[in-house]
Amino acid sequence: MDLSLYVITDRKIQAPRSNVEVVREAIRGGASVIQLREKEVSTRVFLEEALELRKLTREEGVLFIINDRLDIALAVGADGVHLGEEDIPIPYARHLAPSLLIGASCDTVEKAQELEALGADYLGVGTVFATSTKRDAGEPIGLLRLRRIKEAVKIPVVAIGGITLDNVEEVLATGVDGVAIVSAVVGASSPLEAARAFRRKIDTFWGKKR
Repeated sequence: MDLSLYVITDRKIQAPRSNVEVVREAIRGGASVIQLREKEVSTRVFLEEALELRKLTREEGVLFIINDRLDIALAVGADGVHLGEEDIPIPYARHLAPSLLIGASCDTVEKAQELEALGADYLGVGTVFATSTKRDAGEPIGLLRLRRIKEAVKIPVVAIGGITLDNVEEVLATGVDGVAIVSAVVGASSPLEAARAFRRKIDTFWGKKR
């Protein structure tokens, strides 16, 4: 499970380019995970988008995660689902989909440990830095709390929120297993070059550490 460069779609930021266009470039640039996040479209549109991306990610050998919607993840044969606090609880999702990867979001040590105990396969932790991508992101948790959360659990941790090429090495230095990027890749003039630049920084940093 390579979570190192976890790219999340956002149709508003990447417009007028389609999810397929942006994701294809991100994968070519080195994305190891693609998450389809759709907050304001119908179930039918979400399903159609997911089917296209499932085909592409399968061809490219990249993990494909659906945000929030367990039903969509199951319908298209995604690799996993990422669940928020208002989504189906992890134990129920695990019962319905025992083979799916289940990710969950948190921003405190206590919540991280709770989600691990409930059976999450990985955690999305943040927001690390201030970001305009999510209106309800709350106050940034910063690098110190990110490190504490990583040290408090045994499952993989992916950092999210305001991560850029300028600060990605600081984030990686906390010990996280990957970084989740939205606007810095899908909102870039060239998602290909943006993903490639992140890929180089990640690989170079870990190459020095290992």
